Amino acid sequence: MYAVVTIGAEQLLVQEGQEFLVQKLPAEDGAIIELDKVSLFASDSGSKVGAPFVEGAKVTATVVGQDR
Repeated sequence: MYAVVTIGAEQLLVQEGQEFLVQKLPAEDGAIIELDKVSLFASDSGSKVGAPFVEGAKVTATVVGQDR
């Protein structure tokens, strides 16, 4: 399963269990955030492409740290 999400001015291809680095988010370490700007969502059962975003699709992520 994977998705393309927009975070700030970046689009990222993300997969379950993956760690990724993005620009600073207004969240504390350990916070669970929802990313709702999903442009593409794909799984074993098929894929959905948004125009511009997939309606109702969300990706949850946990903030594991912040680097300055």
